[in-house]
Amino acid sequence: MNHSIVIGSRGSKLALWQAEHVKSQLLQIDRKTEVRIEIIKTTGDVKSDPLTLIGGKGVFTKELEDALLDERIDLAVHSLKDLPTILPVGLLIAAICEREDPRDALVLRSDNTNAVRSLMDLPEQSVVGTSSQRRFSQLKALRSDLVIKDVRGNVDTRLRKLDEGEYDALILATAGLKRLGQNKRISLMIDPAEMLSAVGQGAIALETRSKASATLNLIRQLDHLQSRIACLAERSLLRCLGGGCQFPIAAAGVIDGNELKLDGLVAERDGSRLIRDQVTGLIANPEEVGAELAEKLIALGAASILNGN
Repeated sequence: MNHSIVIGSRGSKLALWQAEHVKSQLLQIDRKTEVRIEIIKTTGDVKSDPLTLIGGKGVFTKELEDALLDERIDLAVHSLKDLPTILPVGLLIAAICEREDPRDALVLRSDNTNAVRSLMDLPEQSVVGTSSQRRFSQLKALRSDLVIKDVRGNVDTRLRKLDEGEYDALILATAGLKRLGQNKRISLMIDPAEMLSAVGQGAIALETRSKASATLNLIRQLDHLQSRIACLAERSLLRCLGGGCQFPIAAAGVIDGNELKLDGLVAERDGSRLIRDQVTGLIANPEEVGAELAEKLIALGAASILNGN
């Protein structure tokens, strides 16, 4: 009897691209496996309020995890940045696929012909759209003159609002734009020195039940070791800080040989204070590297930000 796998995915164009990508990779490993995609609506898909008001971390993943636990699906495909660092009992991340570019991208209106080499090149009082506290705080710290407006909706909706003149620029994930074939809309790949990316940004996580041995054995073949190492360090940092979407926390892990360099940041929501540092450790101990950086950031004052003091 052939093995079958039901993939759970959100219904957005980007989420379905990711699910189809995983389906294709699974079929390359084993053509006899029957794979189908089940669309599941999450709280984040249904509600249009800012993420901080509807629950932050977990709003794009809880219903998928419920479907896993109820055995309605066998595999949930997530954008790793949406997945909480503590998973429900009985579930695990079986694989982290090879990561796309984790940087943020600046997108200007389609009729804008100005060349930009940095966020500093944006005209004064430019209206910039983002729904991310992390991006908001770093933008405000860098350019207090910018007018930052919330923007929700899928990538196509956001680009339409931009081109219709509601914004002068958007900040979006480079990975999402590339996966949707919108590379040409990227006006600037933002230097991490100006804006550090979200924990796990650009990575696809495959979550399944810890006791589903047949599914686990197949899915684990999609794991990309270097991506997993960097993301484990970033997620360890986030977990040790106790933060989520409610707090502006950023991190980026970079592997060089046997070493892992982890850069991390905690910010006040209004950008009035940024605490940033980095550590270097061994790739064999990514979670220890994340914990070490969390301790450094806390010693520098991050706890007062996270505790609202």
